Amino acid sequence: MTDNNVSQLHKPEPIDILQQVLKQGAQELLAKAIEVEVQQLLATNQSLLTEDGKAGLVRNGYLPERTIQTGLGDIDVKVPKVRDRTGGGIKFNSLLVPPYLKRSQTVEEFLPWLYLRGISTGDFSESLKHLLGEQAKGLSAGTISRLKSGWEDDFNVWQKRDLSKKRYVYVWADGVYCNVRMGDKICLLVIIGADEAGNKELIAVSDGYRESAESWADVLLDLKQRGLQADPKVAVGDGALGFWKAVAKYWPETKGQRCWVHKTANVLAKLPKSIQPKVKDLLHEIWQSETKAQANQAMDDCIERYEIKYPKATKCLEKDREALLTFYDFPAEHWVHIRTSNPIESVFATVRLRTAKSKNCGSRSTTLAMVLKLMETAQKRWQRLRGYSLLADVVTGVKFSDGIKQEQQDKNAA
Repeated sequence: MTDNNVSQLHKPEPIDILQQVLKQGAQELLAKAIEVEVQQLLATNQSLLTEDGKAGLVRNGYLPERTIQTGLGDIDVKVPKVRDRTGGGIKFNSLLVPPYLKRSQTVEEFLPWLYLRGISTGDFSESLKHLLGEQAKGLSAGTISRLKSGWEDDFNVWQKRDLSKKRYVYVWADGVYCNVRMGDKICLLVIIGADEAGNKELIAVSDGYRESAESWADVLLDLKQRGLQADPKVAVGDGALGFWKAVAKYWPETKGQRCWVHKTANVLAKLPKSIQPKVKDLLHEIWQSETKAQANQAMDDCIERYEIKYPKATKCLEKDREALLTFYDFPAEHWVHIRTSNPIESVFATVRLRTAKSKNCGSRSTTLAMVLKLMETAQKRWQRLRGYSLLADVVTGVKFSDGIKQEQQDKNAA
């Protein structure tokens, strides 16, 4: 072995060492910042107690470790979990490490998220510098403006695409208020659909009024005019949406399924906090029942128990009884998908407006373009529906009772 070879073997790599030091520092800094987030959540809910006086919201370990790509390279991060022992459903979602951005590697995924979080385009360069490191070089205001303009053009093309060869078996609809103000009470009208193969995709996104039948009618009429002819078999959404009147007019064959997450929240909001956990458990018993008859009985029991003291809450539940139990007439494998409007909620979880604060103004065209990009990013990770092979039966009108094909149920009975 020559001296030259020895020298090469032991030659230090100062840049790599410095990179590792900086990377370790960034990892520790991110871990501390996430810890501050979870501590703030616990402090905010410290008055939440169980019936025996113990803390209602407690730490509950960590989610599986995952990797975040940054300008310094890949950084491993562990996000804490919390447990709501009161049954209120409180969860910890880090704003620093949103679940659906865990694989983000490009500007195309960060810009929509920043914009819909309420960060102005003028502040993008500085924000991206911290998030993306080297990838953010050259992202001047002019560059971002050109990129944004291109996305607006993409949205206009997407908004006019031909739908004549499309058929959606199930659709989910919701009106979403994000941290960008487009006008007084105007929100994003979003519809996601599952096609005959069980793949979910964004069908429509527009702006309008959440409770307005006219706003939703414009959306559905536009879909029909672009070739979407077959009525979906089931539409899922919140009962307060003006969407349902539009469905009755333009999709008369579609059955409505009220979202159980929205309904649960609406019922609990009409009750004292002290009994909300108990009622929430009773509501769970309804939609977790194996048969529609059992679900109806569970609903009757809940209403009978609370209607004298809390008539507003029980009327809120009773008025949508039929629409809350629509899912029992479809394959049991699909129940987990069509009981709630979760496909929409999960995408907008970190940009949905929770308070009246930090609501920045934004243009209609930019906001809709950013939403499309956000949805396209999320869509890449959407999973196929369970039991997708049964969608062919649903489309052809095969009858299901309590999640089972009627012909199969008849054979079992025989």
